Amino acid sequence: MSDHLVAKGETNARRRIRNPRDFWGSMALVLLALVALWLTRDIPGMDGPQFGPGTVPRMFAVCLLLLSGTVAIWSVFSEGENPGQFHLRGLVVVSISVVVFAVLIQPLGLAITTFVSFMIAALGTNETRWIEVTIVAVLFTVASILLFVYGLALQFTIFPRFLQ
Repeated sequence: MSDHLVAKGETNARRRIRNPRDFWGSMALVLLALVALWLTRDIPGMDGPQFGPGTVPRMFAVCLLLLSGTVAIWSVFSEGENPGQFHLRGLVVVSISVVVFAVLIQPLGLAITTFVSFMIAALGTNETRWIEVTIVAVLFTVASILLFVYGLALQFTIFPRFLQ
């Protein structure tokens, strides 16, 4: 068993990137931040003390860029695991959940759409425990309604018109 640990330590010592899982994950986030900065380049930003519509997205993109860049640099010097096998299921299911949310928000309202999208996203893994997911989905739905409709006063319908 100690021979295996020595061999693993030697393999990690030879690698330039000692924590490839963190490195490649943070590189994906760096790419996302750069795309966000590029996509918001034409949106007006700060005008004196006034926030423009592009200010907050660019602030978040810069924060993401700085944090993920820091993790990427740190991953070169710290020990970590290999990325392992990539699973497409989670990515596909969560993407479907986002599309379902976009399609259903108008006809079904915020409450039903949020709950349904959350439950669809839970299909992204076979480790889902449905009682816990259902409880969290209800809490998340209530929190979304409180935040977006009452806290931020956004004009979302909460339930479909046929239920009101």
